[in-house]
Amino acid sequence: MTAHEIDYQIFGEEMQYVEIELDPQEIVIAEAGSFMMMDNNIQMQTIFGDGSDQQSGIFGKLLSAGKRVLTGESLFMTAFINQNFGKAKVSFASPYPGKILPIDLTQFGGKFICQKSSFLCAAKGVAVGIEFSKKLGRGLFGGEGFIMQKIEGDGMAFVHSGGTMAKKELGPGEILKVDTGCIIGFTQDVDYDIEFIGGIRNSVFGGEGLFYATLRGPGTVYIQSLPFSRLADRIIASAPKAGGESRGEGSLLGGLGNLLDGDNRF
Repeated sequence: MTAHEIDYQIFGEEMQYVEIELDPQEIVIAEAGSFMMMDNNIQMQTIFGDGSDQQSGIFGKLLSAGKRVLTGESLFMTAFINQNFGKAKVSFASPYPGKILPIDLTQFGGKFICQKSSFLCAAKGVAVGIEFSKKLGRGLFGGEGFIMQKIEGDGMAFVHSGGTMAKKELGPGEILKVDTGCIIGFTQDVDYDIEFIGGIRNSVFGGEGLFYATLRGPGTVYIQSLPFSRLADRIIASAPKAGGESRGEGSLLGGLGNLLDGDNRF
C-alpha cells in the first residue's frame, strides 16, 4: 500500500482546520461534512468506503463501506482531486472545539487505533477500517462498544479531538487509567481494557461512571480533555426546559437574574 504524499499546515488554536496542499493528480479523502474550502481546480468525487482499494470490485467496495457503517460513519466518503497542472489547496475543519492531530502512519508501524467518529481526512491510499475488541468487558462497558476505528497505511491521516490534547508515552508494563470517553487513540502495541472503579460511594455518588479504561504500554496514547459527549450533556443540561425555565447563571432569580447577568432577551 502506497499512499499519496501530501503536505499540510494546521491553523487556529481552539477551532482548528487543516490545509492540505496537493500536487497534480494527488487525492485526499475526507469525512462528509468536514470540507471547508478549496482552490478552483480541485474536483470533488463521492466514493464508497475509503477508496484505498478501488480495484477490488463492487463486493470489495460494499464490504469497505459496510465496515464504516459499523463504526457509525457514513457509507460514503469524499475524494478531492487536484486536476490542475500546479499545486492546489483544500481545507478541512474540526466539527467542534478542539485540536487536530496529524498522524504519520510510517512512524506508528502502519496502524493507529482511534475512537469512533474521530477520523477527519487522509491521503489517498490510507485505509479506514474497524478494530474489534476480543475482550468482553471492553466491548460491553468501554463506551465505544466492541468496535473502534483503525487507520492503516503509509501516508498521513488526521483525527480531531475535543478540548486540549495530551500525549503520553508509556513504557513497557506502564499503566495509565483514563475516562473511557477521553481516549483519542493509541498505537497498536498498547493493550486496552476496562476496569471497574469499585466502592459503593464511588459507583453511586462519584459522578464519573462505573468504569475507566486502563492503557498498558509500551506505546503512545493521545487523550482529549473534552469529549463531545460530555460537551453535549452540559449543553442539554443547561438548555431551557419546558415552560421556559433555564439553568443559566440567573436562573435562581428568574427574569431578574437574567437582567443582572446581561441576558435581556424577552
